[in-house]
Amino acid sequence: MIKPPPLRNDCFALPPGVTWTPVDEALDLLRARLHTVVSATSGPLNAALGRVLAEDAIAVRSNPPHPNSAVDGYGFLGGIPDGETRIMPLCEGRAAAGVPFDGKVPQGSALRILTGAPIPGGVDTVVLEEDVTREGNEIALRGPLKQGANTRKAGEDVRAGEVALKQGTKIGAPEIALLSAVGVQDVITFAPLRVAIVSTGDELVDAGQAAAPGQIGDANRPMLSAIVKSWGYEVVDLGIQPDDPATIRAALDRGAREADVILTSGGASAGDEDHISALLRESGHMQSWRIAIKPGRPLALALWNDVPVFGLPGNPVAAMVCTLVFARPALASLSGMQWQAPQGFQVPANFTKSKKPGRREFLRARIRDGAVDVFKSEGSGRISGLAWADGLAELPDGALEVQPGARVTYYPWGSFGL
Repeated sequence: MIKPPPLRNDCFALPPGVTWTPVDEALDLLRARLHTVVSATSGPLNAALGRVLAEDAIAVRSNPPHPNSAVDGYGFLGGIPDGETRIMPLCEGRAAAGVPFDGKVPQGSALRILTGAPIPGGVDTVVLEEDVTREGNEIALRGPLKQGANTRKAGEDVRAGEVALKQGTKIGAPEIALLSAVGVQDVITFAPLRVAIVSTGDELVDAGQAAAPGQIGDANRPMLSAIVKSWGYEVVDLGIQPDDPATIRAALDRGAREADVILTSGGASAGDEDHISALLRESGHMQSWRIAIKPGRPLALALWNDVPVFGLPGNPVAAMVCTLVFARPALASLSGMQWQAPQGFQVPANFTKSKKPGRREFLRARIRDGAVDVFKSEGSGRISGLAWADGLAELPDGALEVQPGARVTYYPWGSFGL
């Protein structure tokens, strides 16, 4: 088992003089400073679903392994010019997938051949069976038919010895199909990233628990757990911790022992009960990034016993937006994956908005009839807007006047891996 080195203590330090950090600069800093923190092991391909390749996967054999027919039809040598009619005798027998023709097709003759069948000697072209007339042991066809038509070359997809999949690729069903086709039985992958998630606050209760006056349900921890699981990571649930520094310290210690990264939400400001920020500052490695983003802004980044900590905003909408925009690519880098930048789409707006300069804004949005609507409220505590939406609309850093029909960037939840 090979484990990468830990992150440096200064990995989250901002450049001197930087206070407000634009979204793109924050992402560039994370991309430059984070690296894989999980160990690599070898195992069978059939157990690798959801894992990330720690080394390039090399094709053991070519795909396809031999020239073969792309259609059901008749094979022969050479093409046929436009307008030329040709009558050819048929060889006895046929070529089928898994049952190759044992012999060579004579010049001027044709052979019945089925899709996937190895191309025998004396054949380099296949005509569709719908394009011929057959009577007895002869076929008649008319050109044009290009030489090599309806055939596949050996290795035209992947050749033996080539890289089939690169390091950092997450293995899903398509990747398993490819690696199986090129004969890969075992792969070297990173262990799944373990993500510890903790909520803090005397006011929080779990769903189903009786709530005392002034208490609210903990929405962030279940939400973050669901997001992390959808990304294929393992969740270490640190529960709800009361506003007690010793108890929170013990939870962070457990997270550092059992996980590769810790996510917290709330408690990262400078108030009397913001024990997360106080403890992280005490460790000497906390950096408070004030990011020019709405909703969001505060993002606490730290190391706790060499384990990275992402202190997310406490409001659920802000916590989810910061998780998708910043934590997703960061966790991907920590897990050994390639940097995960979401795919946005230019879509006509079905709303009006006047935006001030200075911050990038993400609005809860959904597509209806080819245009993007936004949620009626921008309040970051309106959790119903997350369930209403099917993605986010992004408005750039500068001032902007959005009118119906104007193009805006829209990210469906799927672009964030949800």
